[in-house]
Amino acid sequence: MATYVNTFFEERVQNLFALAEVLEEAFSAAELDYAVVGGLATYLYVEELEPDAGRLTRDIDIVVRRDDLPRIAKAVEPFGLEYLHVAGVDMLLQKGQSARRAVHMIFTGEKVMDQYPEATPDMWPTRILHGIRLVPAEALIHMKLSSFRLKDQMHLKDLDEAGVITADIVGRLGPVHRDRLDQVRAST
Repeated sequence: MATYVNTFFEERVQNLFALAEVLEEAFSAAELDYAVVGGLATYLYVEELEPDAGRLTRDIDIVVRRDDLPRIAKAVEPFGLEYLHVAGVDMLLQKGQSARRAVHMIFTGEKVMDQYPEATPDMWPTRILHGIRLVPAEALIHMKLSSFRLKDQMHLKDLDEAGVITADIVGRLGPVHRDRLDQVRAST
């Protein structure tokens, strides 16, 4: 029986992990704090509990401190990354790559958008999965419930179906976030 492999998917996963490895090397060398959030964090948390159930993302989102930006810009240069601020977005871009494949930075203690119910949490102890520093699952869930775009709702559905969203986490949600989670759970 023939075995089929989705080489496009595998290549995208390898490219994301390679970029995450470069990030880890640069931030570790400069002794800078960061944590991966967004789609890649969701993918890894879901894959840990439900292999092959995660949705792949195009880019990497990280949480950093705004005060660290000058150090970050300097630290990533030797690793082939360039700091850019484009259209209100702070990112790290590999030479020759599209902004769609960039590392997008989100800042602790700030709302990504004014209408978000919560600011991005301050730095926290990270969790390492596959060599990648992740925001703790509960903080990721809060961030997804705050942004609540369609892709965030799909990520929340994936996290919930994999069992990442526990009763303890739900019990600590405020009313806005609990209502949003109920909406996700009610959708088909």
